[in-house]
Order: sequence, then C-alpha cells, then structure tokens
Amino acid sequence: MGVALGRTALSPNIKERRDYSCAVFDPQGRLVAQAAHIPVHLGAMPTAVAAALPLAPFRPGDVVILNDPYLGGTHLPDITMVSPVFVGRRLAGFVASRAHHADVGGMAPGSMPLAQELWQEGVIIPPLKLCEGGRLNRGVLSLLLRNVRTPEERQGDLDAQMAAQRIGEARLQEICQRYGLRRAWLLMAALQDYAERMTRAAIARIPDGDYQFEDCLDDDGVTDEPLPIRVRVSVRGDSLHCDFTGTAAERPSSINAVAAVTRSAVYYVVRCLLEESVPANEGCFRPVSLTLPEGTLVNVRPPRAVSAGNVETSQRIVDVVLGALAQALPELVPAASQGTMNNVALGGWDPYRGRPFAYYETVGGGAGAGPLGPGLSAVHTHMTNTMNTPVEALELAYPFRVSEYRVRRGSGGLGRHRGGDGIVRTWEFLAPAVVTIVTERRRLPPWGLQGGGPGQRGRNLLRRASGETVELPGKGQFQLSPGDQLVLETPGGGGWGEPPPP
Repeated sequence: MGVALGRTALSPNIKERRDYSCAVFDPQGRLVAQAAHIPVHLGAMPTAVAAALPLAPFRPGDVVILNDPYLGGTHLPDITMVSPVFVGRRLAGFVASRAHHADVGGMAPGSMPLAQELWQEGVIIPPLKLCEGGRLNRGVLSLLLRNVRTPEERQGDLDAQMAAQRIGEARLQEICQRYGLRRAWLLMAALQDYAERMTRAAIARIPDGDYQFEDCLDDDGVTDEPLPIRVRVSVRGDSLHCDFTGTAAERPSSINAVAAVTRSAVYYVVRCLLEESVPANEGCFRPVSLTLPEGTLVNVRPPRAVSAGNVETSQRIVDVVLGALAQALPELVPAASQGTMNNVALGGWDPYRGRPFAYYETVGGGAGAGPLGPGLSAVHTHMTNTMNTPVEALELAYPFRVSEYRVRRGSGGLGRHRGGDGIVRTWEFLAPAVVTIVTERRRLPPWGLQGGGPGQRGRNLLRRASGETVELPGKGQFQLSPGDQLVLETPGGGGWGEPPPP
C-alpha cells in the first residue's frame, strides 16, 4: 500500500518526503499490521477506523474519508481513508491509509496556521463515504477540492490514496483466499496475542514503581508562557499506566493535542522498548492505560485548534514519558532528541507556472545520545519518520531555492556520548509568499541524561533582501518578498554521561 501511495502521489510532501502511513485491521477494527511509516499517524489510526464503523453496513468498493481530529483524525491536513475488504459476501477486515496533504484550506497556506478554532485550520471532513459500492461521490470530492488552494495537487494525492486502498484490498483478499477466511481471522488474533505477550514481557522487566517527569513547551505562539506537561508512569507487573494529571490547560492556539495523538505518543515509547521483530498491532496497546484529564494540552476539547498538537506537543509527550522511564531504565533510555518537527508551511501565487502553490515540510535535527553511543545527526526523530525532500524536487515544483542545507556542527550536547547535531536550511524566495513556522526548543533546550549536557536550542532567522537580519519567534506567520531568505537552525540532541575530562 505504501509503495503504491508514494509512487503515484503528486505532491513532493507525499511523493518525496513520504508523509503517509498504511495499516491493516480485522473485522472488529483492531490493528493487525502496519508499515514502518509515521508513528504519530499509526498509533492514532485505530481511532479513525473506529470512527468509520458507525457508517456500516458496508459493501465492496466503499471508501470512508475523514480528517476531523475530534472524530478519529489527528490534525486536518492528515486525511484518512478506510476501506472494508470482502471475501465473497463476508467482511474480512479493513485497510486504511493516512496522508498529510500540503493544503486543506483554512486561514493560511499549508493549513498549519496559528489558529484558535478548528474551523480556521481548514476544511473539516467528518467520517463519510467518498465511494459507495465502487462509485465515487463526485459531489463530496468537488466540495473538498473547492475549499483548498491547490485542487489539482489534492486531486492527485487523493487518487493516490484510493489506489493504495485498492492495492490493500487485493492483497488482503489474496491472504484470505490462500489460508481460508476463518484461518486468516485466527491468525490475525494470534498475531495480536503474540504482540501482547511480548509487550507484557518487556514491561515486566521494568522495576515496579512510580516514575514522574515534567518538561515544557516553549510557548503557545500567543504568549511567552512555558507550558508544562507532567506524567507519572506507574509500572505494576506487566502493565503500564501513564497519568498526565498536572499538565497545562488547553490553550487558545493550535498547540493542543487530541487524546488520539497522546495515546499514539505513549504507544510509540512502549513500542521502542520491544525488539524490532515484535509486530506492531493492537496487542502492543493492551497492557497500556492512560489518564488524560479533559481540557488539557493532552486531551483538548472541541472546537480548539490542534494542528501543532499533532506535530509539536506529541514530541514533548514522548520526551516526558522517556524522561520518566529513564529513572527505571538508565541503561536503556537516551537523552532528549531535538523535540520538534520544525514545521514550515508556505504558499502564494507562482508567477512562473501561473498557479497557486502550497508547500509543507518538517526539518530534521539531532537525536539524543544514549548509553550505547552518540546520537545521530540531521535526522527526523520520534513522532515523525519522514524523509528529506530533495532540493531538486523542491526547486522543480515551487518558486524558491534552497540556498543552504548542511549539518549544524557542534549543536549536539556534550557527554561521554555526544548528542547528534541539527541542521541549517535556508530557503530563498523567488515570489511573494505567506510563511508559517511552528517550531519548539527555541527557548528550552533538549535535556541531557546521566550528566550529559543539553543540545543547543534551535533558531529561526529572516534575512531580508535589503540585508537586514531578524531573529524570528518559534511560532509565527510572516509575509516574505522575492530575495528574502528564511533560515532554520534546528536543535541538537542531548548528551549522555559525564563528559571526559579535558
């Protein structure tokens, strides 16, 4: 499914950067298998499938589409498709894909604005059938495309997702025909039970106890106030519970995370405790429970905006859960990685191609060092798993140049093992554009562990064509002119262990 989606997509964000995920579910909507795609998508996708189930009865050829974060989505640019798979007249299971679309409307190009309400972030799609019995609902598709800035690109990416759905249906049908439907169901259940046993065994190796940790988001983009996220991780035997009581209240900005995103971040950390060979499915989730106080940054109430919660708050949730577990597993848990996705969303009118354009990208940084060695440099970490968008692909598609792209040497934290270094990336604009940046770790650096030093904080700069250089805040929206340059210096990872003497 993922190969089909990546090869047939139109936008660089999906085709080159591979900002998408695919998974398979049983007839009850339980996760059976997932690809090695985007952690923040995959842990939350079961919620999307659950949101699609009330649209039953299903028929062969049905495709459900949705992006509402409060009804199974994560943030509006992530559009999910869910398809029932039939063998004869019997429902064999579901296949699902989720892809980040570079623009879904809203108050700013790229649909990652500093908004206060969900409606300002883009078109909201509740669970509905885009295809019924194999017939496309052209009225729904026309409505969606009329509400985005780049309808041709969105059409191409939606077509690619539907192609991935068809591939998934065909492959799952092949498996069920090969083994027989009843045996296929038994094997799905056995795979989930095996993952549960392996997860419980990994949790049982953690010493019983309560482990607390707190870290903060820099700000919410409206005020300069740091926003604490607190967790108490309780380990009892082969079960693990995360209680986020004490976390900051929801904010009038987009930094809020829906509960599905928080669950996804916690599941990701638990998955990191397992051997690579353990399949990631519903069984991995069963030993894990959460307390998510309503009306906080980790369980926001509608209609708050949430676009940055998916990309930034999810990273800090990972940091605090890892920080808590480091107390129980000091020989295993690494220092903090860069702790941000360094989001850049922009758009405007492309005078060279005579059409609107919208672009979105996340930029890598430094990984935290660990007990076994230094952190990697210039990589995406934790809740993002995307690739680099090649400079050539960007300059082919958009009216800007990438004039600088290099490792930010020396930005990793000191220690027995050094943190990984961040990245410096510079965009030079050839046409006017509205730019939104949503970044973290510009005020509070990624922490080190066991005596290791923090990674360097990130920095955002604007170099005007006039020669003036301005330091930008971590979150903001700006109007750029031809000749202006946007510079992102991303954070390094934290160091691990006491540095050797000079």
